[in-house]
This record gives sequence, C-alpha cells and structure tokens, in this order.
Amino acid sequence: MAEHAEHAAYPVGLRLSGRRVVVLGGGQVAQRRLPSLVAAGADVLLVSPSAKPSVEAMADTGEIRWERRRYAPGDLADAWYALISTDDPETNAAASQEAEDRRVWCVRSDDAEAATAWTPATGRSDGVTVAVLTGRDPRRSAAVRDAIVEGLRDGTLAAPHHRARTTGVALVGGGPGDPDLITVRGRRLLAEADVVIADRLGPRDLLAELPPHVEVIDAAKIPYGRFMAQEAINNALIEHARAGKSVVRLKGGDPYVFGRGMEELQALAEAGIPCTVVPGISSSISVPSAAGIPVTHRGVAQEFTVVSGHVAPDDERSTVDWSALARLRGTLVVLMGVENSGAIAATLIAHGRGADTPVAVVQEGTTAAQRRVDATLATLGETVRAEGVRPPAVIVIGDVVAVHRTH
Repeated sequence: MAEHAEHAAYPVGLRLSGRRVVVLGGGQVAQRRLPSLVAAGADVLLVSPSAKPSVEAMADTGEIRWERRRYAPGDLADAWYALISTDDPETNAAASQEAEDRRVWCVRSDDAEAATAWTPATGRSDGVTVAVLTGRDPRRSAAVRDAIVEGLRDGTLAAPHHRARTTGVALVGGGPGDPDLITVRGRRLLAEADVVIADRLGPRDLLAELPPHVEVIDAAKIPYGRFMAQEAINNALIEHARAGKSVVRLKGGDPYVFGRGMEELQALAEAGIPCTVVPGISSSISVPSAAGIPVTHRGVAQEFTVVSGHVAPDDERSTVDWSALARLRGTLVVLMGVENSGAIAATLIAHGRGADTPVAVVQEGTTAAQRRVDATLATLGETVRAEGVRPPAVIVIGDVVAVHRTH
C-alpha cells in the first residue's frame, strides 16, 4: 500500500443497489455510514457482537441484516464493498487482508493508509451528489462539502440544468421581506429561473442577484387593459411557461396566506401548465417575532387568529365575524389593515374587547426600515394617523404585545 500512498485517490461513484456490502463493527462509524448505504439500495450485512441502538433499530426494521458475532475469515466472500470499523486492530488487519485477497474495495476507519478506498464527505441537493476528498484532512473535506451543498441549496452557486430542463411555473413564497428569510428551495428555484414575476412585497433585494439574462417583471406594472389585474398576471404566467421558460412567481409571505396563490394555481392547471408551490414564511408570524412579540405565550395566549383587514368591518363584502373575534382571549393578527385600523378597533371594542388591550403595529417588518408603534385598541386609529404608519404593516392585538416588556 505504501507505494500508492503518494498518489491521489481516483474518485468513482459506486452503484451498490442489490449488491452485497459487509460492515464489521456496529459502533459510531457504522451508525454514521449505514444510512447512506441503505439509501444506495445495498444488501448490507452487519457483523458485530453488539451495536448502537440506532443501528440495532435498522436491523429490527429489516433495513440491514445483523449477525451478532465477531468477524470470521470468509465473511467478505461475494462482497462488493466492505466497511471495517471494529475496535480490535488485529481483526481490522485480518479483514483488510481478506478484502485485499478477494479484490473487495475496503474502507478502514482505524487506518486510512491501509485501506483500498476512502469515504468522501458527501452531501446531496436537488439530485446532485457532492463528494469531496482531501486525503488526510477529513474536516477540510466536510467544510468544502458543506460550502458547495449550501451554495447549491440557496442558489448562490448556480448550476443550471442542461439535459433535463423542467419548464413550468413555481409559486414561491418569498417571506416577509428580509432576503435571508426565503426558503432554501425558493432561493434555488429563483436562481434557475428564466422569468421572474415579482410582487412589490416580495424580497426585492434578491432580484439584484439574478443573472442578466433573467427577465424580471413587476406584477403591479403588467398592463391588463380589458382584463382584471389578477387575470393579466395569470395570463403572463401561462404565456411565458408555454414559451418554454422556467417561471418563478415570487410572492411576499406565503402564496396561500392572502396571496391569491390558489387562483394562479387553478389558472395554470386549466392551461395544462405544471406548477410547483413553495411555501413561504408568513408575515403574520414572522413580523411580530422580529419585533419581539410572540403570537402565543404560556399563561398569556394559547391561540392566535389571522385575519385580513383590507375590507372594513361594516363593508358588505366582509366575511369576517368581528363579533366572534372580539370574544376571543388570544392574539389577533391583522394583515392589510392599516387603512381600516380605526374602524377595526372600534368594532372590536363595541363587541366587548377591552379598550385598553395592548396593540403593536409593525411596519416593513424584517427589513432595514422596520419600525414598531405601540398603542391600545382605544388609541389605535389615532396613533396610526399621528405616526404616519404606511403599508405594509402587521397589527398585533392582545396581551402578548406587552410580554417582552413585563418579563
């Protein structure tokens, strides 16, 4: 083996599905390596007098076969790959020699130089397997692996598909505004898009990171003529997808929380356009959290309710039961309610909610421009006007508003 030590390892991907793999030792190394071998479809035989509880559980569920004994010569017969990780150096050496004699690729956990194979630091993202070898520095291998996988997941390391390109539309919830709060999947799809149709409330800073060839369309500026604005957006999604483009509909918060995402999904389905929905962090929870307000808190609020305030309580189009909400003791979160804040507060008070109930209004939450304005139900409307609060803003009503300041 020494004559080969100075040469770099030759990387190769082993296809072990249905093929015999022998693992000697049921300790920590086996605990870490067995899941990947099982995921590869290998026919795994574990030979060890004892095993970690998680390894034993894999045997109990039939994922691996376990023979509760020590290694014996001949155990590696017909094996394609062997992982030797017992705590007995003599056993490891004997098994390693058998692997050499039988031409079985063998990993040694106790002596990498005596092995015929090394286990790389591996990770997966969107069907891509990343394997990194740095010889005798496994920590560096892991660090390089982590950097590559993270880049693939969050879109900072763009790797467009060239052979099997998937067209269609992705409805991506961009979160409350901070670009770091979009999901990993959402950011990856954004990095792979040809066309992005974005809402005003989406994470706009991410748009500046897109490659020059990506067409970015402001949904608010789509001309709609005889169509309603939403219908025009639906048509734009369908048009670009039918042109063979990969389209991302970037929405603020979550696509299905007052985001009309279902309307867009239905329009795409009727047009036969494949659509992926990527959930996003809703501002109803994240914005209060960013302002130091828990929507629930032990002993204070065991429930929270989220409602839209874009239609005034006395408007015939309103479907919200404000009298029922006034009787609840938990937290009430109102989205899109700045304009109607005074009317909402007055209605809640009229139906029994205390006028002195604490209220916080958080404008442009999670962004650099975030600010919090505090009031009570009695003073909410006047405070919003006096402080010049503008949308987007989240209104939080309930005793949780004062939790941070009283604990």
